Amino acid sequence: MIRTAFLNEKTNMSRVFAYCRVSTADQETQNQVIEIQNAGFAIHARRIIEERVSGSVATKERKGFCKLIDRLEPDDVLVVTKLDRLGRNAMDVRATVEQLDKLGVRVHCLALGGVDLTSPAGKMTMQVIAAVAEFERDLLIERTQAGLERARQAGKRFGRPPSLSEEQQTEVNARLTAGESVSALARAFKTSRQTIMRIRG
Repeated sequence: MIRTAFLNEKTNMSRVFAYCRVSTADQETQNQVIEIQNAGFAIHARRIIEERVSGSVATKERKGFCKLIDRLEPDDVLVVTKLDRLGRNAMDVRATVEQLDKLGVRVHCLALGGVDLTSPAGKMTMQVIAAVAEFERDLLIERTQAGLERARQAGKRFGRPPSLSEEQQTEVNARLTAGESVSALARAFKTSRQTIMRIRG
């Protein structure tokens, strides 16, 4: 009750918006709306923005969120249930929060205890999340590179397979040496001039 009263005191002079996102057509945003209301945020129905879009889509490419940005004004409050509603990854979320902060909009995330992400405590939380995300990204890159190196040592070849077999490439080289043109060979082997030129070296 104390927390609810505090939230109401902080937001009763501001317009409060809710951004609720789901990934697929068979999912509903109603549970997110109820969760936000139960947290003490009173939101008019016209200020509830519901969107069905994959979480892999950057926030700036989401039509519903872009329309929301156009509606927001300084001192408005935006509430989301989870951080992934604000972006496809930690970097995207941070960019979104920074954009909202510049607009003078406070951003509350229920999954983080309702903290305002534009406040000093919220910004510190975002820095920690971004640092963890960068650490995980670096680990992924390192594992990927190590895996590629092991595959190379095992003799695995990467990239698209050659359009011409080794025998065909040998024949192409022989015919080039004999004076046939690149264009003629490309037609004969039903491939591109670039392929013939790469074989010629």
